[in-house]
Amino acid sequence: MKVAIAGATGFVGSRLVERLQAEGHQIVAFSRSRERAEQLFPRTVFSNVEVVPYTPTTPGAWQQAVAGCDGVVNLAGEAIADGRWTESRKQEILSSRQLSTQNIVAAINQANPKPTVLVNASAVGYYGTSETATFDETSAAGKDFLAQVCQTWEAEAQKVKDSGTRLVIVRTGIVLGMGGALAKMLPPFKLFAGGPIGSGRQWFSWIHREDLVSLILQALTQTDMQGVYNGTAPNPVRMAEFCHVLGEVLNRPSWLPVPDFALEALLGDGAKVVLEGQQVLPKHTLADGLQYQYPTVKQALSEILAAG
Repeated sequence: MKVAIAGATGFVGSRLVERLQAEGHQIVAFSRSRERAEQLFPRTVFSNVEVVPYTPTTPGAWQQAVAGCDGVVNLAGEAIADGRWTESRKQEILSSRQLSTQNIVAAINQANPKPTVLVNASAVGYYGTSETATFDETSAAGKDFLAQVCQTWEAEAQKVKDSGTRLVIVRTGIVLGMGGALAKMLPPFKLFAGGPIGSGRQWFSWIHREDLVSLILQALTQTDMQGVYNGTAPNPVRMAEFCHVLGEVLNRPSWLPVPDFALEALLGDGAKVVLEGQQVLPKHTLADGLQYQYPTVKQALSEILAAG
């Protein structure tokens, strides 16, 4: 296949590029920084990767690179948990997703020949937060800021169906790997100062990066896959259990809770992501046969920390 990836240098995108390259596919890597992309994907190793610089929120010549691709994966979007949610930051979080998806869809609609599939990221924030409810792909949307962002994001992706392109939306949970969210949680544990964040009762819906990439690859190649899939592991845990297992794997205690106010001081409204959470089950994903390599938190953390 020939696959275009928006957000190719990110935490998930870079691993997707590696696996596509290993399988012999051609990759068009859209990146805001050609230099960063070429460092990550040197030609000597990544002979199948063509780097195309772009500004995701602005239409441009980059859109022409979509023509002739079999599939497109859109992972673009500003990080949600990096810094306080000021009004301008919230606008950035929204527009980076809405406009980048709008431009990807426009590129697909204009392409000749057209890609047959778009795999578009979304997030479990779609469902809102709850300590008691369980959500799957058929659950209604929440009403908070992140739920509204996800609805707007997905509505833009839906427009690709007008041109007959198959659409798969992957609502991702917290992605675990060496880097990402886990990298921010490790330092206190390594200093023997780790513990549950907030009440510890909030749900933590997670997925190992390898399993998420496997889901995206399956969505690209399995022509009967369409609609919404939760990119989460089948065994979500409460935050206290996650931190307990993390301490166990690191052979460190997990007793010093991180109080709500400390996170709120650091992240403002963004603290909601880790303080409230939601229990999300991948019902549709399991039904379509994804074989999870890391279905439990213990398996996932043991593999990541052994490899890291």
